[in-house]
Amino acid sequence: MIATRHPSHRRDIPAKLRLGVLAALASVLVFLPFTTHARSQTCFVVSIHSGDTLTARCGDAANAGAWRRVRLQGIDAPKPGQPFAEQARQKMHDMVRLKPADVDCDAPASRDSEFICRVMVAPDSAPNGPRTLDAGLALLTVGLARWQPAHAQRLSPQERGQYEFAEVEAKARRAGFWKDAQPARP
Repeated sequence: MIATRHPSHRRDIPAKLRLGVLAALASVLVFLPFTTHARSQTCFVVSIHSGDTLTARCGDAANAGAWRRVRLQGIDAPKPGQPFAEQARQKMHDMVRLKPADVDCDAPASRDSEFICRVMVAPDSAPNGPRTLDAGLALLTVGLARWQPAHAQRLSPQERGQYEFAEVEAKARRAGFWKDAQPARP
């Protein structure tokens, strides 16, 4: 048998090197700005402006920054004065008003801007359960909103497919404003 000689300090070099690299990487990662454009928090929906716009209180009500004007991501609902606007507003009211919601938002362009958000609430069938009802997707499903891919950059490809499919299905069922031969664009 041939004995090979491995000095002990040579065997420890790879382990020490790995440990050193990991320590260096960890120290660099601590100082990197891990700011995403999304901020997810639990909020309380206090008012509904239209089918796709609402006001939510996120945190302490005394803090002016706690109040958020929220526009639902990926959809466009009829505005006040348009056909089906009141039905869209009422449906949104029934789904989210006075309920806690998981609100996942992009940072607004300015302090007074609306936040573009995904709003998740507990469904009426399980009011104390997890917040699994996507309010925007629900409005698409009943034909009271249009799919807006330009306003859905943060949705995953699977979620984008769900939103698009919900609109196609609502059109096929002639649900909501799809009953009209030429539905108005919101």
